[in-house]
Amino acid sequence: MGMTMTQKILAHHAGLESVSAGQLIEANVDLTLANDITGPVAIREMEKAGFKTVFDNTKIALVMDHFVPNKDIKSAEQCLECREFSKKHQIVNFFDVGEMGIEHALLPEKGLVAAGELIIGADSHTCTYGALGAFSTGVGSTDLAAGMATGKAWFKVPSAIKFELKGKLQPDVSGKDVILHIIGKIGVDGALYRSMEFAGEGVAALSMDDRFTICNMAIEAGAKNGIFPVDEKTMKYMNGRVNRTLNIASADADAAYDETYVIDLNTLRPTIACPHLPENTKTIDELERIEINQSVIGSCTNGRIEDMRVAAAILKDRHVAKGVRTIVIPATQSIYLQCIEEGLAKIFIQAGAVLSTPTCGPCLGGYMGILAHGEKTVATTNRNFVGRMGHVTSEIYLASPAVAAASAVAGYICAPEAL
Repeated sequence: MGMTMTQKILAHHAGLESVSAGQLIEANVDLTLANDITGPVAIREMEKAGFKTVFDNTKIALVMDHFVPNKDIKSAEQCLECREFSKKHQIVNFFDVGEMGIEHALLPEKGLVAAGELIIGADSHTCTYGALGAFSTGVGSTDLAAGMATGKAWFKVPSAIKFELKGKLQPDVSGKDVILHIIGKIGVDGALYRSMEFAGEGVAALSMDDRFTICNMAIEAGAKNGIFPVDEKTMKYMNGRVNRTLNIASADADAAYDETYVIDLNTLRPTIACPHLPENTKTIDELERIEINQSVIGSCTNGRIEDMRVAAAILKDRHVAKGVRTIVIPATQSIYLQCIEEGLAKIFIQAGAVLSTPTCGPCLGGYMGILAHGEKTVATTNRNFVGRMGHVTSEIYLASPAVAAASAVAGYICAPEAL
């Protein structure tokens, strides 16, 4: 029996000819990742276990992105701990204020993750890098501590679900709508500890930013990882960013999949996840009129330049509705600079939006957009659990940048076509 993309990558990193679903393996990692929330826990666990050195100071990434610039004394102390650790071990890929970005947008941009590689991160959305044909997955801070010290990690080889994509997306429909449609179809545990592998002629019609968004939210279906095949778009993205030898994997023709779903991209409509689970989806046509207090455009899911351009195109020569706080957060410093150079920043500000420094901000209920009792927000983030962005009675509606921008102007959740 053949292997899936994920299984081939795991086998290669475990030094095995083949692996099968359910098998326990120890594999070498190409990169470990932590942020200002999970990093300190991993650092303490590593030191508690008696490790004095890291396995490779070039293969550890620490990104200060959740509560940065620091919002309070506790967050400042968390970052200080990461700074001191990075200085002590001469961590090459330490990203702090002024050069940081939201970790899952920053690492691909910097060329720190690439096709065929194995990456673990103490953040559940580490699965984002599957867009590049890598195996990447979130782990606990204690597992990360072991990874930073030894360069190895244990895995149970996942089985896989195949998503056969056909057609191409219609205007104002994006990768966010694709993944929300899929999660609505299979549920938040529909891919539990399995690999979501995307294939088919429809893949070529998706931009890299679409693919990053889709893989980012694989965890919202319970998946171990999401992964796309490597094609011309993937190689073009990595060109100039990645200059090391790649071990590109592709699924065998006889690879085994638990299930196969066919997704016709042509038929998808703007899709919204209603409170309080990502699986509670409706198309824009099925949604009742829902007035909002806030619109958030950003996060590790939808803070990339394509997202900024889509939002700006809708906000240009328009103004956000009175009473709607609109927060735009470019995911990295480079994207922020592009927003300035392309005139997007001016559009956002003239439209009455706030343009933020790169940070996770309100996505996890951190700061810069916390919701009060009973307030409603449309957000391009990835989770809409009870209390995720503030008060337990507040409501989060997950949507694409196009819907979030149009809703900011209308004052209620709608697609751009309604403006």
